[in-house]
Amino acid sequence: MIRFLLLDLDDTVLDFHKSEQLAIEKTLQEFGMEPTEAVCALYSRINREHWERLERKEITRPQVLVGRFAVLMETLQVEGDAAACSRRYMENLAQETHFLPGAYEALETLSKHYQLYAVSNGNLRVQEGRLAKANISQFFREIFISEALGVDKPDPRFFRLVFDRIPDFDPTEAMIVGDSLTSDILGGINAGIATCWINPKHKPHPAEIRPDYQLEALSQLAALLQN
Repeated sequence: MIRFLLLDLDDTVLDFHKSEQLAIEKTLQEFGMEPTEAVCALYSRINREHWERLERKEITRPQVLVGRFAVLMETLQVEGDAAACSRRYMENLAQETHFLPGAYEALETLSKHYQLYAVSNGNLRVQEGRLAKANISQFFREIFISEALGVDKPDPRFFRLVFDRIPDFDPTEAMIVGDSLTSDILGGINAGIATCWINPKHKPHPAEIRPDYQLEALSQLAALLQN
């Protein structure tokens, strides 16, 4: 029986893609770059590549946050301060909070029957701002942000730190729920807990990363756990 639910935040509870889109459009305009569809798509690709490199421990978090804008500016042949652009982007992002359909109601329901813990690789200051604006902290027993812990998902050390801070934790009664195969699901597999992949577009998964369960949305989790 599941008692402990470790919930990712971005694209599991909160609509990060919408928040990112609005924040990046505003930031690009402020730094003299036209936020066309092509430019935003280019940023998304560069950003994703940087976070994947962080997961593989090839670069550090500060290199992700600034490097993605440095590469973007270099690719677009635009001169500017990548560090200042990064700071402004995170300020803009911290103001954007949008829920995925049914996610708030799902938290209300799940928190009545399970111990909820947020587990996020997001930037600490950004996540604190978005969580405050979303008004969902009351649903979680504790919120674990990788920047505060000093290590990112899927590193087993992240999960050991989380497990050590949950009273009477039992891995056989725990499940991680998230949208990322490489951080949430792989991390959960390596940590020895059940995994549930939020996969709204029904993407295939590689053979080496096999989630225990798949759902289209967090709103379906209560029914899954009851069954």
